[in-house]
Amino acid sequence: MIGVRKFNSLIFFFAFFLSLGVTYAQADRDELEKRRVELRKEISRINELRISNQKKQRSVLGQVEDLNQQIKSTEDLIKLTNQQANLLTREINTNTNKIGQLRKELEKLKEDYAHMIEKSYKSKSQQSRIMFLLSSSSFLQAYKRIQYMKQYTNYRKQQGEEIKANTAELQELNSRLIKQKEQKEKLIVENRKTRAQLEENRKSQQALMTTIKKREGEFATQIRKKQNEIDEIDRAIDRMIRESIARANKESGSSTRDVYELTPAAKALAADFNNNKGKLPWPVRSGVVTMRFGKQPHPVVSSVMVNNNGVRIDTDEGGKARAVFNGTVSEVQAVKGANKAVMVRHGDYISIYNNLENVFVKKGDSVTTEQEIGEVATSKTTGKTTLHFLLYKNNQKMDPADWIYRM
Repeated sequence: MIGVRKFNSLIFFFAFFLSLGVTYAQADRDELEKRRVELRKEISRINELRISNQKKQRSVLGQVEDLNQQIKSTEDLIKLTNQQANLLTREINTNTNKIGQLRKELEKLKEDYAHMIEKSYKSKSQQSRIMFLLSSSSFLQAYKRIQYMKQYTNYRKQQGEEIKANTAELQELNSRLIKQKEQKEKLIVENRKTRAQLEENRKSQQALMTTIKKREGEFATQIRKKQNEIDEIDRAIDRMIRESIARANKESGSSTRDVYELTPAAKALAADFNNNKGKLPWPVRSGVVTMRFGKQPHPVVSSVMVNNNGVRIDTDEGGKARAVFNGTVSEVQAVKGANKAVMVRHGDYISIYNNLENVFVKKGDSVTTEQEIGEVATSKTTGKTTLHFLLYKNNQKMDPADWIYRM
């Protein structure tokens, strides 16, 4: 019976670790599915913007930028769908192997159980049991024989329960296997359609790029002019930050001008902000990053370099900007060429939400994570609703993608 207990312990630990594997696989599946749904929404949103902008006769440059973004998101969707299909393939193979193993175990259990029943039947008479007890050489031996008979009965019952459990598990695995195969087939069909759409977009992209190549000099001039306007906006924001730091320090009696003098509470807030690096929420409920941080080749005319002190996020018309962390509104200013900017202080960290049409907060207000602070403006020229989002530590620029979750 000790051997039986050891065997059952091994079965328990095997089942426990197997269940952990299933749990982690399910978590991976759920995460991939969540990301797939987000990407499909993103592609749908970009497509709607493209159609809307085509009706407004947007420039060729703008059309290509939209198309490039849609192509990138579609490529990401294809990669992710492939990951899901590969994960399902591994799970299908694992379950197929497990089903085969379970069937073998079930056959062995049934065989052992049949032998046990047969043996029990041959010696089941009450007289045989009494004789077995009476033939004991001592009271202790008789007691042990009673215990043995009880254990034997329990073991037989346990074997029957194990057969029932294995049968139920086998049926559940078979059902799961059918669903997994259906899910995989659905993903394959979806991927086929996505690839077809990707090819169509690439053909449209090539046609537009032909037009751009013919007029590259003209478009390069347009891009440089736009970059000059962006640089002017960035300089205005830099001035706003420097003046805000100097003013806050002066009010606290400090002569320091470049960095915030922090109170213990401000230090704690800054530390909390820093601890959430990579986990901060997006500054809009839904959006697509159309220009990333830093110096980079223009996404369409690569011979021209452009620079961005933050990120640009296209969102839905009427979309709201949201605070990425708890803090205090330190400035609300109109910025020439970019509507209004709201500056939120988080200790010595600063988040800036630029190109707001309507502002819902005022200087000195405390804000909480994901609180709406203003409505993002929609350009009458491009038809796009674009938030310019920036992050600083004192007057040092930081890449928002390092701080915002999955940006």
